[in-house]
Amino acid sequence: MRFNASDISESMYDIAEPRASAMIESLRAFGYNVQTAIADLIDNSITAKARNIWLSFCWDGANSHISIRDDGHGMTEDQLISAMRPGSQSPLEEREADDLGRFGLGLKTASFSQCRRLTVASRSANHAVAIRRWDLDYVNQVDEWRLLHTPAEGSIQKLNDLEGMPYGTIILWECLDRIVGTAKTDDQKAQDDFLETVEVVENHLAMVFHRFLEKRDRLKIWINHHSIEPWNPFLPDAQATQILPLELLTFKDKMVQVQPYVLPHHSKIDSDTYNKAAGTNGWNAQQGFYVYRNERLLVAGDWLGLGGYRKDEHCKLARIQVDLPNSMDNDWNIDVKKSRARPPASLKADLKRIARLTRYRATEIYRHRGKVIARENAEKYVFPWDKKLRRGKVFYAVNQEHPLVQEVLNLPDTCQPVIRALLRLLEATVPIQQIWIDNATEPEKQAQPFDGTPSDQVLEVMVEIYRSLRKSGMTQEQARDRILTMEPFQHFETLVKTLSDQLIRGNLA
Repeated sequence: MRFNASDISESMYDIAEPRASAMIESLRAFGYNVQTAIADLIDNSITAKARNIWLSFCWDGANSHISIRDDGHGMTEDQLISAMRPGSQSPLEEREADDLGRFGLGLKTASFSQCRRLTVASRSANHAVAIRRWDLDYVNQVDEWRLLHTPAEGSIQKLNDLEGMPYGTIILWECLDRIVGTAKTDDQKAQDDFLETVEVVENHLAMVFHRFLEKRDRLKIWINHHSIEPWNPFLPDAQATQILPLELLTFKDKMVQVQPYVLPHHSKIDSDTYNKAAGTNGWNAQQGFYVYRNERLLVAGDWLGLGGYRKDEHCKLARIQVDLPNSMDNDWNIDVKKSRARPPASLKADLKRIARLTRYRATEIYRHRGKVIARENAEKYVFPWDKKLRRGKVFYAVNQEHPLVQEVLNLPDTCQPVIRALLRLLEATVPIQQIWIDNATEPEKQAQPFDGTPSDQVLEVMVEIYRSLRKSGMTQEQARDRILTMEPFQHFETLVKTLSDQLIRGNLA
């Protein structure tokens, strides 16, 4: 039953404020690592409409520091005080559609997880620079929520870059006990670890914010004066990437967009592209769902606990993009770190179905594509069907460059009207929708080409193609190699090797 706060008198309650010293230390235990912590701060910069974000990692042993500066719209003094207050906004409050925050904790918890001294300087248009500082050691001493008005002694110069900007914000981390501890300046191992942290952060930001970095009026993130290049997990520009149909799932009158991809077999892309696409954790680790909220990546490569799916070698080419609005944070169990998400129960069946199909397609590519394509000096792979576009609509046409089709088209002119009419009929009546439905619902029941067909019947088709290729001037070896690049004969390599002039003796023209 609901009640009015005015009905409760002062004699009926106590004020149970948390002890500042205990609470502020507890705020350090949200499970951030340095890369997720910095990504959380960059969310604030993007929400502030920053076009440039500069990260600076400065090594000086135990006095090392990290700063994050942006050219966003900045904050007034009152706004800064609010932003520095733990729990500055309730996760239940409605937010702007492009707001990347949620709990009102990120700036504080992310920073406290890595350092004991957090200083923020900010300037909004036509306002002076405002500065506030949390010093955990000081709060522990006084046991009060005292937000200091000035930077620590000797730290003011670390905020000087803001002076030449009309607006913007600098976040300064000092006393990096979770990153460098009490290391000496000449501790080479500690310095190497610090530099390795820079690389880890760069790789993480390149992935998490790749969609912002790819835009035409793109965001730019700099790390020690070096610009970060985006890492797109889906290789959308690779010709051999398969982009499966987009699915729109409805949840509470809001839309969840799901776009599956099957990445190319390594034989179809150059080694640099293949190695880069593996990401920092390798191909196997990167498979699965990629959950985005307002284009910001939350979860990278996870099967979301659906159907007991595990990461295995055969499915490593499967990656699925999921786009959520920020109004679904609670439904998807988005955590404070914005690095975990779990779908609501009503969406699991559809997501599992999409995962099953994508995994199936990825397994087919892994098992069969490139098995023969990767052979040295192989020619372009040949399919019986071509995907084409006409007036903005996709259709499928018989590949008239296929040797067997060419052989048919070279039959006497009297046969041509019937042959071409048959080809047009086949092209116009490909049962695309039924194939898609059957494959989506029960992919495991879809037969493969020549599945269960006796070898002699498969050989009959091969013989006709072989004959056509030999007539075109190819040697026996060239003809066999060419057939091995044709769908679906790459699965019948042993049978292809039996093809010879002797086998079809007397049939060559």
